[in-house]
Amino acid sequence: MLSMQRNDPRQYDDMAGEWWRPGGDFELLHWLAESRAALIPPAAAPGAVLLDAGCGGGLLVPHVRAKGYRHVGVDLGRPALTQAARQGLVAINGDVTALPLVSGSADVVVAGEILEHVTDLPGTVAELCRVLRPGGLVVLDTVNDTGLSRFVTVTAGERLGIAPVGLHDPALFVPPRRLVAEFARHGVPLRVRGIRPTLSGLFRWLALRRTPNGRPLGRIVPTFSTAVLYQAVGRSTGGTE
Repeated sequence: MLSMQRNDPRQYDDMAGEWWRPGGDFELLHWLAESRAALIPPAAAPGAVLLDAGCGGGLLVPHVRAKGYRHVGVDLGRPALTQAARQGLVAINGDVTALPLVSGSADVVVAGEILEHVTDLPGTVAELCRVLRPGGLVVLDTVNDTGLSRFVTVTAGERLGIAPVGLHDPALFVPPRRLVAEFARHGVPLRVRGIRPTLSGLFRWLALRRTPNGRPLGRIVPTFSTAVLYQAVGRSTGGTE
């Protein structure tokens, strides 16, 4: 039985020790962070700001450190933010539905594995777009709202240990069509593609529950289907519908 309701953010506080434990419960999030970072170009100018919305323990940091951004992370969880700050980003305690940043201040906005946790999707998207400068880039990944995603992430995923028990509420999963429409309202057209973990890496991780020398056993690759996980990128046109 769950000690908390599904999607209770306090679960992340209880699991703070997993953020950087090799082969731990957040192993797949490391793979996703690396895949996300590959979509982010080097900073176009000194002082360019990369906003990491829902930054968690700062898993994106090693993959963008050399790209020249001022990396700002916002998250609700203070234990996660403590670890994120140790990685070198500017850690701010805050809510993605009310970002503590000036409008148009971010050159890149990243929302990795956070949109399937928010209870106010329109409000969150509005905030992500508000802080994005005209011409700025948004990069995100999230979980689709399908029967297959619910089975993989919750039914089978929790039993096999792919996803921690209770961390997701499938009622909050986001179909790509809805997300595209929400961003379009704020002048950010999105391009969407399906992604998945490499099966060999996933099986090795489930079998070993550790990573030799701290190195990931797998990675995230594109796939033809958006039925479970998907990524999206878009640039702000500076207008709204």
